[in-house]
Amino acid sequence: MATVSEWVAGARPRTLPNSIVPVAVGTGVALGAGSAVWWKALLAMGVALALQVGVNYANDYSDGVRGTDNERRVGPTRLTAARLAAPRRVFTAAWVCFAVAAVLGLVLAVTTALWLVLVGAVAIVAAWFYTGGSRPYGYHGLGEVSVFVFFGLVAVVGTVFVQMEAVPWQGWVAAVPVGLLSCSVLVINNLRDIHTDAATGKNTLAVRLGERNTRRLYVGCVVAAFVSALATAAAGWWAALVLLAAPLAVPPVRRVVTGQVGRDLVLGLGETGKLQLAFGVLFTAGLALGALG
Repeated sequence: MATVSEWVAGARPRTLPNSIVPVAVGTGVALGAGSAVWWKALLAMGVALALQVGVNYANDYSDGVRGTDNERRVGPTRLTAARLAAPRRVFTAAWVCFAVAAVLGLVLAVTTALWLVLVGAVAIVAAWFYTGGSRPYGYHGLGEVSVFVFFGLVAVVGTVFVQMEAVPWQGWVAAVPVGLLSCSVLVINNLRDIHTDAATGKNTLAVRLGERNTRRLYVGCVVAAFVSALATAAAGWWAALVLLAAPLAVPPVRRVVTGQVGRDLVLGLGETGKLQLAFGVLFTAGLALGALG
């Protein structure tokens, strides 16, 4: 029987910036346009967090029953593989989270546009089949694509839309750096697990690219995030506030480019999460202040 702390660790708290930052940035766009709707922003945050925790438990369950996590690994607690919780309980926890996301999303859809129900359904299906089902797409190098789409484009643009019922160009552009930083979290995570994933047939993008190119991809995602964020400065120079987060990129980038592995990359994953949060706060502030010029 897993303890509360083990369930919390199994939810992988370090990944939660992936869900917090997109909603915050989308709300920053709405604030800059003078159209923020706070209760909808909070509902969107609830949807994003429930989906994130749900996909983490779903991955724990699917990887555990498939045997992918049986190899000796470093990183967060794995409830199923470590036999801390019965697989069925982890499965249930994942779908409870998805149900919470569905209910909150339904409220947003009913009060905004019913076609959002379809978007939510696709997001839940994508969350499950990342590592679930007979042919999980996360095992075929498509994880980063999914993360960019759902934790970048869909999350940011969707947050803007439910508050403004329209999406200005800033919303689309702002989604790009958010998606890239979310990808960087997955890239460094998969870099850490590259050898154990390869041994168990989990052909992530890192396994397909190889270690050297995966390290280059990580650096490219981080650099491109800052560059693309500055594109929103066309609507107001406040967007340049994101540059204040640049020093936080130095430690994880150094770990990656100097060839660190294992537990050192676990630390790098945490540092990437801190970078993502700082970037998100500063980017949100810059977008919200954009109306000031």
